[in-house]
Amino acid sequence: MYRSLIKPLLFRLDAEDAHHLTIAGLELASRVPAWPALARRVTAPATPALAQTLWGRTFSSPVGLAAGLDKNGVAVPAFSALGFGFLEVGTVTPLPQAGNDRPRLFRLPPDGALINRMGFNNAGTADLHAHLHALRERTAPVWVNIGKNKLTPNEAATDDYLKCVTALQDVADAFVVNVSSPNTPGLRALQAADELAALVRAVVDGVEAGRVRTLSTPPVLVKLAPDLHPADFEASVDAVVNAGASGLIISNTTLDRSGLTHPHQTQAGGLSGRPLTTRSTELIRAAYRQTAGRTPIVGVGGIFTAQDAYDKIRAGASLTEVYSALVYEGPGLVRRLHTGLTALLERDGLRSVSEAVGVDA
Repeated sequence: MYRSLIKPLLFRLDAEDAHHLTIAGLELASRVPAWPALARRVTAPATPALAQTLWGRTFSSPVGLAAGLDKNGVAVPAFSALGFGFLEVGTVTPLPQAGNDRPRLFRLPPDGALINRMGFNNAGTADLHAHLHALRERTAPVWVNIGKNKLTPNEAATDDYLKCVTALQDVADAFVVNVSSPNTPGLRALQAADELAALVRAVVDGVEAGRVRTLSTPPVLVKLAPDLHPADFEASVDAVVNAGASGLIISNTTLDRSGLTHPHQTQAGGLSGRPLTTRSTELIRAAYRQTAGRTPIVGVGGIFTAQDAYDKIRAGASLTEVYSALVYEGPGLVRRLHTGLTALLERDGLRSVSEAVGVDA
């Protein structure tokens, strides 16, 4: 029904208007007490073979929701009901900010891609905390993607990340340090090894300092860009691991426009979707080899099919995330990924998804 009815209607709207309409509908559905539980009964729950334990938490599925769709955590129950194994909300900044001027979100249907230059538009940590604190239950872990406000200079960026940690540690199942969005001026400069190591170390120490106050120690992951020079990527991975991060997310959006056909290819911003499929998988494999598989990796970028997700898992990703494919394929995507991943594991004689991690690295 999504492809034949809902998608054509949404695609007649401006991309951001369609996004806000969708989130508003999911927020409303999240408030209906019986709906999320009812929806979970028909969304093909993940099979036991897809479950695994990481950082002391159980993930029923390796398929998660990437940051950017639910920036303010208003539709967590609805997204959970679709069958995701975990959800990443945000990016959130300490203070609310409007983001960049519109238009700032563009569809490229022939390329299976999106371009966005949103600019960390969000309602701030206080608003996100209120939404996550009000959740009656969590059927999937909720990760919080954190960033700095646009007006905060890079030399003070650490303070913004620590403000996010302090404000949200009691409601976050993990923190994702976002230093790789191309839409906040100067942000990607924080990926340089020395700056990144200092930032990550400060965030890890901040989480540890808040352990007694919140009775929680959420893992800290770092999201890297796909546009780094190979030597810089290697240095950044080393910096993240040596600074004590618990995991890597590979990768964020790209500035590369190779092979695009849609006229929107000239729009500024980060590109996501099918053009990233191969590149992100290659980077996952490189990071897995570099870390000898000791640091869990979350693979994101161009996952439209179960084979796409499986390729990333076999390259070294323990978990995966989707974003653009959900826009193009609709809510049934999660069910299809679960069914396909289970079949691929059975085909290869593997008893669990964890056995597939890194076998092609």
